[in-house]
Amino acid sequence: MDELRALLRKHVRPDDRTAIDGLHIARIEQSGPPSPSMSGVVLAVLVEGAKRLAVGERVHLYRPGDYLVASVDLPVTGHFVDATVSEPALGMAVVLEPALIADLLLHAGPGDLPRPQSGPVPGIAVGKLTDELVDSLARLVRLLERPRDQAVLAPMLKREIHWRLITGDQGAAVRQLGLADSSLNHITRAARWIRENYAEQFRVEDLAKLSGMSPSGFYRHFQTVTALSPIQFQKQVRLQEARLLLAAQPRDIATVAHRVGYDSASQFSREYRRQYGVPPSQDARLREPA
Repeated sequence: MDELRALLRKHVRPDDRTAIDGLHIARIEQSGPPSPSMSGVVLAVLVEGAKRLAVGERVHLYRPGDYLVASVDLPVTGHFVDATVSEPALGMAVVLEPALIADLLLHAGPGDLPRPQSGPVPGIAVGKLTDELVDSLARLVRLLERPRDQAVLAPMLKREIHWRLITGDQGAAVRQLGLADSSLNHITRAARWIRENYAEQFRVEDLAKLSGMSPSGFYRHFQTVTALSPIQFQKQVRLQEARLLLAAQPRDIATVAHRVGYDSASQFSREYRRQYGVPPSQDARLREPA
């Protein structure tokens, strides 16, 4: 862990990006209030500080010694705990690759993998780092110092990292990413449809059909994976999109409400305030008329 911490301190950049595709390094020097975002499908590790992440009514806290995996791109609210300039949070993320997981599962021998878990698994989970996983992460970051080796060795190290995950204590959710017919992928398909069509009304029965599941089974699996009902999931996505629209340029509140799918501007304002603690007008950059 000491080596990984030193490497991340050395290679962190203001934009969080690195020369290796899918590898991000971030340093946070101010906690700030909880803020909404999408989780992405990632492995996240902190070497300094701590982060609290809420999805629905579930709250996850992870710190050095832990790792967080998100196997579904979920609307989350998170913040770094007590991060300051003198004691910042520092960590890394690796984007998970379903095709790579599928290939690893295909090549795994009998008895190489834990017994499959019955039923749906949460889309976000926290596990304990192993020495093997920390070692493979450090070697991946170390490649930033060896540009000539990156094209050949980075894919090999990513493969090793994915293997450590699918055989680890939170491997059930990660393994499902590589199974085309897994319940996780069915729910992911429905969640993606909601994100891409967040302003449209839908029936749970139609989403269940899209997922190839019965309505009751779909609803139960969706809530287990996302910690939200389908309607709550849509509301989270709508409100996040509305906040982005309000921050990007001045807009009439009613126009924003309609654009993200609300028929009632007053209902939109109530739910926005409940979600973010301020009315939408406070987040909008309103221009004074010339």
